[in-house]
Amino acid sequence: MKIKKKWLLIIDLIVLLVLVAIDQYTKHLAVIKLKDQPAFNIIDGVLEFNYLENRGAAFGMLQNQKIFFVFVAVIFLGVIIYVLFKTPEDKKYLSLHVLLTMIAGGAIGNMIDRLRFDYVVDFIYFVLINFPIFNMADIYVTVATFILVIQVLFIYSDNDFYFLSFKQKKFREIK
Repeated sequence: MKIKKKWLLIIDLIVLLVLVAIDQYTKHLAVIKLKDQPAFNIIDGVLEFNYLENRGAAFGMLQNQKIFFVFVAVIFLGVIIYVLFKTPEDKKYLSLHVLLTMIAGGAIGNMIDRLRFDYVVDFIYFVLINFPIFNMADIYVTVATFILVIQVLFIYSDNDFYFLSFKQKKFREIK
């Protein structure tokens, strides 16, 4: 069953906007409810909300590299847009659309923070394993990337990505 490309891309855009809105709303709540406040325990000793202004990347790496992060995000978003437009309309690629849209939503959510504030608002903290504080955008990117890697390794075959070939049919026909 094929889904019209136009409608699929419109759905991608709607999902993207919803994901970015959820990310930005939860960060807004974190700023107004958690900033300059003690950590808020959700599950004592396991999970808490703890406000953090992260000027780096994952695990606090590359502090104060705003231009670098925005540049990388724009490149990734360009690649994602290219792949979404090139992906065939077949049902087997629906999960690819969802996962790439989630990654784009996370990238845009954190890029908005970097452009507005020069830092990313993080607030979710797993105390139990002392995991770095993160936000909804980070969840989108991490979960979607993990699932995408699994799919590429174990579900899709090399032939499933023929559509990403830079070779144009016209050039092959000329030879």
